[in-house]
Amino acid sequence: MRAGRETTPVFVEEGEVLSHREYPGGQYRLRLRTPRCAAKARPGSFVHLRCDSELLQRRPLSIMLADADEGWIELLYKTGGQGLTLLSGAEPGSVLHSMGPIGHGFSLSEARPIVLLLGGGVGIPPVLFQARRLAGNGKWSPRLFLGSELPFPFALEKHGKENRLRCAEQWGVPSHLASNAGLEGCYRGNLTEQAHEWLDALPRGRLPEVAVYACGPTPMLKAAAELAADFGVHAELCLEEYMACAVGGCAGCTVEAHTPDGLAMKRVCVDGPVFPATWIYPS
Repeated sequence: MRAGRETTPVFVEEGEVLSHREYPGGQYRLRLRTPRCAAKARPGSFVHLRCDSELLQRRPLSIMLADADEGWIELLYKTGGQGLTLLSGAEPGSVLHSMGPIGHGFSLSEARPIVLLLGGGVGIPPVLFQARRLAGNGKWSPRLFLGSELPFPFALEKHGKENRLRCAEQWGVPSHLASNAGLEGCYRGNLTEQAHEWLDALPRGRLPEVAVYACGPTPMLKAAAELAADFGVHAELCLEEYMACAVGGCAGCTVEAHTPDGLAMKRVCVDGPVFPATWIYPS
């Protein structure tokens, strides 16, 4: 574990399904009552969820939102494979076996108050959670750059010709939406290209104040690391890997990391899922 990152306990809970909504393209938002997990969840952490009582294999799902007072967490996923297809049939009132929160999240520094949050597809949850946590804090200035090839599974609102995320606007967090699929009101291109344009317009003297946090498919993460390297700014990546145990025992989710002490194999579940971008994509 790197310095400055909090280790939280992992709770086993029987989570009641509070709501389960389907969105275009096989996307789902699932809200579970897991009060102990909700109290300790941090942006970047995830739950290991049993998708069906007949299926022993669990699925790791990033926590998108959490309310400690009301005791719920919210997840976003896209169907694919047996487990998540079975999960899509869970109805409100049913119960799912959950382990979480697991993993180390993003690190924050008051020296880097300009926080760019990059999320692609089902990689949106960790950065949206971070935006919610930082909103109204006063120390940080978060800004979302989100990309999707499917209609966004969130309420949107028009700002001129652009669509923005309604929840983020309500939090006071600017949001920028990008798509290569020609979605209305979205930037035509990759979200990293849109973020590049924004950084290009930022006065050079403010670049040391910037931090980039990203989660999404591998090509997007690589582009985010290159973006940070181009501008010389700090960046962290939240990785998504297949996991069998999620507690570090099976070593099935290892990645090669270029640490300050040399090359090492790191387990995404317990050493991550968040790592410095330079560890994963050394410049």
